[in-house]
Amino acid sequence: MNSTIWLALALVLVLEGLGPMLMPRIWRRMILSLTQLPDRLLHRFGGGLVVAGVVIYCMLSRSGAA
Repeated sequence: MNSTIWLALALVLVLEGLGPMLMPRIWRRMILSLTQLPDRLLHRFGGGLVVAGVVIYCMLSRSGAA
């Protein structure tokens, strides 16, 4: 695999770990509030994240960074 992909994965893991490490109570409350949301809204949110990720990837690959 390309080293850029490993770098991106590492960045995601660092960012995902900051919430529970620095603010565990607030992070737990946020996760609990997410469980109360309807499935339809979570589908839209997840889809938006996927689209944003693909757009960022395309932008980076066109600029020669990836």
